[in-house]
Amino acid sequence: MNSELVAMTNFAVEVEDLVKTFGDFVAVDHISFQVKRGEIFGFLGPNGAGKSTTIRMLCGLLIPTAGKGMVAGFDLTNEPEKVKQVIGYMSQKFSLYEDLTVTENLHFFGGIYGLSGGLQKEKEGQVLDMIELKEFRDRMTRTLAVGWKQRLALGCSILHEPSILFLDEPTSGVDPISRRNFWNLIQQMGEKGVTTFVTTHYMDEAEYCDRLALIYEGRIIALGTPSDLKGKTIAQGVLEVECESLISALELLKQEPWVSESAVFGDSLHVIAKEGIDPEQEIKLLFQRRGIRLKRIERIRPSLEDVFVSLIAKEGRG
Repeated sequence: MNSELVAMTNFAVEVEDLVKTFGDFVAVDHISFQVKRGEIFGFLGPNGAGKSTTIRMLCGLLIPTAGKGMVAGFDLTNEPEKVKQVIGYMSQKFSLYEDLTVTENLHFFGGIYGLSGGLQKEKEGQVLDMIELKEFRDRMTRTLAVGWKQRLALGCSILHEPSILFLDEPTSGVDPISRRNFWNLIQQMGEKGVTTFVTTHYMDEAEYCDRLALIYEGRIIALGTPSDLKGKTIAQGVLEVECESLISALELLKQEPWVSESAVFGDSLHVIAKEGIDPEQEIKLLFQRRGIRLKRIERIRPSLEDVFVSLIAKEGRG
């Protein structure tokens, strides 16, 4: 049933000039985008950028102040209850019942979604297999590690086999291995045709998405595949610089007119130069004049973090 509803539209999610205000504060500022059926769509941005507000509107939990939005063919403003019936939603804060067992939580949420009898038991078994919690089925939820709790929350959100799944920072506070395992589950669902809309501020997670929207201060500042964003945003590439006196070197580079962006990445600097400049030669001469020993300089492919830092810096200058 749910798949048929989504199939009636060209896109699983369609948003046009969507706005959400709280008093004088503009949380979401005229954003527009479309999410294709079956794709993993990432909403990337820092805390407070408007990610959670957007996802709550798309789930029918908040009514937009202005603009248009459709989810599975249902209008966000006029049909929020219908939207809730055909989606799965996992909030960024663990929202299950700590004093129930794994199975009891699944059973409770299955009932909310209208499952019962043999069908409910079958779905619970399938979900337990998928999230690999079968051996913990009788364990109290409060005793589970954070990563396992997130798996259980995901399991509860997909019991009714939604065609569109909304995940709001689902791996926040989860260790890297659990995060990778969680994304394996998301990719498995994508292979089955489930549309996934996921918010995150982890750059490595964004690489798993088919397409990304980068949001900053309530506005979408870039949209495209991870590869497109890296290739088009920083066409001139990035220089990775290893040197002594890292912070002093960074401050020097920030004062140079030919430097577009510079930032610390681990134990090195990433430098983006303005076009028409030979940045390697400029850096060598600058460091030589200031007595900073250069260990290594290499041109590298931009990362999504490079892209995001660059775009936010441009927004700040604007």
